[in-house]
Amino acid sequence: MAQSKDIEFENAVKSMMLHVGEDPEREGLKDTPSRVRKAYEFIYGGYKENPKEILEKALFTTTNDEMVLVKDIEFYSTCEHHLLPIIGRVHVAYIPDGKVVGLSKIPRVVNVFARRMQIQEQLTEQIADAIMDSIQPKGVAVVIAARHMCMEMRGVEKINSTTTSSALRGLFKKDEKTRSEFFSLINSPTSTRY
Repeated sequence: MAQSKDIEFENAVKSMMLHVGEDPEREGLKDTPSRVRKAYEFIYGGYKENPKEILEKALFTTTNDEMVLVKDIEFYSTCEHHLLPIIGRVHVAYIPDGKVVGLSKIPRVVNVFARRMQIQEQLTEQIADAIMDSIQPKGVAVVIAARHMCMEMRGVEKINSTTTSSALRGLFKKDEKTRSEFFSLINSPTSTRY
C-alpha cells in the first residue's frame, strides 16, 4: 500500500513537471519525483507528531514562578495557499505554575506545527494553545516574525516585508507589566553566543 502511494505521489510530480513545460525524463529530472516525495515526507512530518505527548514527557516540578523565554527559534513552514515557504523566528515564553518543561521541547513543538501546511496566524495560536494546555502555566506568549515567499516570489513581490503575529494567554494577556517584560526581552539585541 505504501509503495503504491509513493508511486502515485511521484507520478503527480511528473504531471506537474509536464504541466509547467519540463521533461521529467531528462537526465537532471529523472530522480526528482522520488527526491520531492522524500523531501515532502520530512517537510510535512509534523502531521505524524503529537505536541501534547512531546511536552508531557518532559515536565518537571519547580518552585520557579518567573518567566521562561526561548528566543529566536528558527522555523520553516509552508503557506497552505500556495505551498511556498514561510521562513522566520519564533519567541516563546511561559510563566510556570508548579511545572517546567525541558527547554528542547519548545522548539520541537514549534517544528510539529511548522511542518504542516499553515498560515502564520494559525501557527502562532497552535503553539500557544499546545503549551497552555499541556504545561498549564500562568501564561504563555508567542510571537512570530516571518517572510512569506508567496508574497516575495509571486503576487505583489515585496521582498523586504516581514509579517509579525502574536498569541497571548493568561498573565501575558491580563497583566501589562508581564506583557511589557516579554516584549522588552524579545526586542533586546541578542548578545554574543556562548
